[in-house]
Amino acid sequence: MSELLRRILFLPERGSTLASRVDGIHSFIIITTFIVGAGIGLTGFVFLVRYRRRQAHALTPDIQAPPWLEGLYIGVPLSFFLLWGALGYRDYVWARTPPPDALDVYVTGKQWMWKFAYPDGPGEVGVLHVPAGRPVRVLITSRDVIHSFYVPAFRLKMDALPGRYTEIWFEAVRPGRYPVLCAEYCGLDHSRMRAEVVALEPGEFEAWRARRKALPTPGPGEAPEVALGVDTSEPLAQQGRIVATRMGCFQCHTVDGTPHIGPTWLGLYLREEPLASGGHIRADVAYLTESMMDPQAKLVAGFEPVMPSFQGRLSAADVASLVEYIQSLRPERPVPPAAQEPRYEPRAR
Repeated sequence: MSELLRRILFLPERGSTLASRVDGIHSFIIITTFIVGAGIGLTGFVFLVRYRRRQAHALTPDIQAPPWLEGLYIGVPLSFFLLWGALGYRDYVWARTPPPDALDVYVTGKQWMWKFAYPDGPGEVGVLHVPAGRPVRVLITSRDVIHSFYVPAFRLKMDALPGRYTEIWFEAVRPGRYPVLCAEYCGLDHSRMRAEVVALEPGEFEAWRARRKALPTPGPGEAPEVALGVDTSEPLAQQGRIVATRMGCFQCHTVDGTPHIGPTWLGLYLREEPLASGGHIRADVAYLTESMMDPQAKLVAGFEPVMPSFQGRLSAADVASLVEYIQSLRPERPVPPAAQEPRYEPRAR
């Protein structure tokens, strides 16, 4: 039935594990809605024939419905809405929780193109190579206006926001080529902002990645990735270290666990940070990006609000490389949580 509805609605063939879940709940909602709608229409027709006015001055009888019937009329539709909500929430949580072994890919939208970068170095414009049968987490941002990363065959859609990272994951079920569109109007060439996902067999993907790593460092004007801010010659983590040095991040943050003006980056990724306003926040990709663009939004307890905003000073590629560098700083042994780090006190002059 789901396959029949897919053909009736002219949907592309399902190309990911997410697509089957989306089509399943979509088909269930459509089928139940059609059944209930047909029942209401049929009931209305029967009432129209059976209870039509047969005399010009006939009085309409006063009919009192029993409580159980009113409860049925309210309970049945409500139960369907609650069931749809529960199924949708289940799939929402599933789509927002990537498996631990997912391959990370950074996606940057720009008027009017899609750029892709991998943590170990190779980057592309307009084409995203992924291995079929392996989860892929896409970390999406924008360099200018709001875009929307949309892969119809995957039933995948996620907004690309300037200054922030959003994330979602997918798993291509078979090798093939799948179009990528922008689903948010972003300017005159919005309809031409296209790319494609190329799903390869795992062995072919590793061979492709090895070939990309072996490419010589491109010179000025030789590769569009460099002009767009994506260096394909070295891993993102190494680029992040260079960006951190250039922007002076190490004046306030350490990478060996030593307390300083700001929280140490060692073991920071996914650490539960206590907030000055109360509560805790997980240092994930979204929080790390927000702390660079709006550092005063969520202040970590025990540290002074002295960090400046890097909004407009860091490109999307710089932010991606910094986040990847922080992720790479995993301690070899457990370190104290941020709450136990002593507060920095400037020396009296």
